[in-house]
Amino acid sequence: MADSVAAGLGDENETENEDNKGEKRLSGGVSKTGKHAGASDATETLGFYERKAKYKDRKSHVSDLSLLRFISAELTRGYFLEHNEAKYTERRERVYTCLRIPKELEKLMIFGFFLCLDVFLYVFTLLPLRVLLALIRLLTLPCCGLSGSRILQPAQVCDVLKGFIMVLCYFMMHYVDYSMMYHLIRGQSVIKLYIIYNMLEVADRLFSSFGQDILDALYWTATEPKERKRAHIGVIPHFFMAVLYVFLHAILIMVQATTLNVAFNSHNKSLLTIMMSNNFVEIKGSVFKKFEKNNLFQMSNSDIKERFTNYTLLLIVCLRNMEQFSWNPDHLWVLFPDVCMVIASEIAVDVVKHAFITKFNDITADVYSEYRASLAFDLVSSRQKNAYTDYSDSVSRRMGFIPLPLALLLIRVVTSSVKIQGSLSIICVVLFYLGMITLKVLNSIVLLGKSCMYVKEANMEEKLFQNPPSAAPSRVSSRVHRTKHTGEPPGEPVDEGMSASVTTQPTHRDESPAPQLPTSKSDQFLTTPDESEEKSLIQDETELKHRAPKKDLLEIDRFTICGNRID
Repeated sequence: MADSVAAGLGDENETENEDNKGEKRLSGGVSKTGKHAGASDATETLGFYERKAKYKDRKSHVSDLSLLRFISAELTRGYFLEHNEAKYTERRERVYTCLRIPKELEKLMIFGFFLCLDVFLYVFTLLPLRVLLALIRLLTLPCCGLSGSRILQPAQVCDVLKGFIMVLCYFMMHYVDYSMMYHLIRGQSVIKLYIIYNMLEVADRLFSSFGQDILDALYWTATEPKERKRAHIGVIPHFFMAVLYVFLHAILIMVQATTLNVAFNSHNKSLLTIMMSNNFVEIKGSVFKKFEKNNLFQMSNSDIKERFTNYTLLLIVCLRNMEQFSWNPDHLWVLFPDVCMVIASEIAVDVVKHAFITKFNDITADVYSEYRASLAFDLVSSRQKNAYTDYSDSVSRRMGFIPLPLALLLIRVVTSSVKIQGSLSIICVVLFYLGMITLKVLNSIVLLGKSCMYVKEANMEEKLFQNPPSAAPSRVSSRVHRTKHTGEPPGEPVDEGMSASVTTQPTHRDESPAPQLPTSKSDQFLTTPDESEEKSLIQDETELKHRAPKKDLLEIDRFTICGNRID
């Protein structure tokens, strides 16, 4: 029984202990939950204050982005141009180039103007004397019994042909009535005259392009060695073709001068203003095109020829107007402002055009000194013993300036405007002719000295002592004709001289045909080419490079690109 009582007491003690442990656990859990609840309350209050602080910072940051702060930032912000030094240096050089263009261009224009003046005075001064000497030689040489020698030299034959052309065309020009042409043009409307003047400018370029070929064909046909087989139509047909060309070109220039005279004599000067605005249209047609140095050289030569022709047309207009007012000096001052306006507009258009062309194509202003040296080389080379062309013909090919039609028109206008009566008038004409000869000689001496200096500065002296290139056919038919008579194999080229030509046109070599695009499916261009195709493409590219060599300035002929056309 005692044992049962003791066991019961032990069980009671264990249950009490267990209850005490459960209470401790409950109190511990309650205390832990209280602690966690306090901690969560603390974190919630801290997050609230942090969000409030961030909101205050954001609000203060937004308050900083005010209008005054933006304006102050715009007024005080800075940058450094030296971070892109190369770009701004290039822009500055372009500005300096544009500022140098007027000076360099006018140097070239003045030199080219006096070259044209030298050729133009040659027709009035030395050409008649050379023709007279050739005719004296032609009449006296057979009497001396020198039948075995050559009667006339090739240069003398060309001079005699030029003299005969001028005489025949002068008599033909007497049948053209200048007064009737003036009143016929004056009766047209302003728009018609503007269109006519533009058409005349284009026709003048085309006539100049084809006319020099006609004259060269005549000179070569008359002086070609006679032992060769005849391959031409004869001297007489070529002579009549040359006479017809000079006559038609002279009439064309006469119509152009008459239109300009009508513009000067119009009451409101509207036609003159329209014709001057035509020069500024030229800027639009040339500035926004791609130009190489060779193309710019051709355009510069064309501008020189155009400026000299315009000055001569202004001289003809002044002569005609002074004749109508009985050579009253007061009327010359009436024409003077219009003449200055035309000249100033021509110079301004040329300067603006060349300045922007050099700017857009990254061409330096030093290129005009190279052009001047090339023109000087033509003059110096024509004085050599091995010269193969006359200087006047060289200028005609280089600039497109053919002096015969313009000189013929000036002679026609002067003879119709100035009446020669009495011995005093004859003495005045003789003195005027001697003055023109003096001017021609002085101009030639100064030009020759300047040309030698320009050639020496350009290091082109070695080219003066090179032999002139032999004749090279430029078409397949001429090669076939040569192989028939000489027996040369058609596949082997002939050594034609390696020296640079001054006035001859560059020859065209017929090589393999141009590569054609592969004719296959449309997705062929999206695939990678085979090795054989890559080799063929590389070979075609090398053939194209050899077929289109880079031309030297001395080999450029103005008529190789059909007048003034720039591709």
